[in-house]
Amino acid sequence: MRPPASPFWKSKILEAMSAREWESLCDGCGRCCLVKLHNPEGRGLVTTSASCELLDPETARCKHYKTRHRRVPDCLQLTPAIARKSSWLPSTCAYRLVARGEDLPEWHPLVSGDPESVHAAGISMRGRVVSEAFIRPEDLLRMRIRW
Repeated sequence: MRPPASPFWKSKILEAMSAREWESLCDGCGRCCLVKLHNPEGRGLVTTSASCELLDPETARCKHYKTRHRRVPDCLQLTPAIARKSSWLPSTCAYRLVARGEDLPEWHPLVSGDPESVHAAGISMRGRVVSEAFIRPEDLLRMRIRW
């Protein structure tokens, strides 16, 4: 009898994942789509509760995922290298966790089997953000989030 196979995120490095596996690592929290500003005090970035104009605030999902880079030129294509070195990704981000060799949390949909678990755990931005399209740039610093 064969032992049960390890989940792919425990047995593969990011570069070895299929496109489907890579995409399934996203828990759908929407945190990576929040507007980030250079800290006026000179230390890193400030994350705000303003979201990219493409993020649907009611679902925490991109409204135009496949064409997001054409619509929002500064939208970053997440890569294994970015997952390994970027401090702007939330500490709960599966890409960041897997890049560090850590396991996924119990609320992650790949672990729980339920895409709603990220929302139930209070991790997602669903219903907690305002689109940057409705915010004046000078108001962004007042929208700072501290995790």
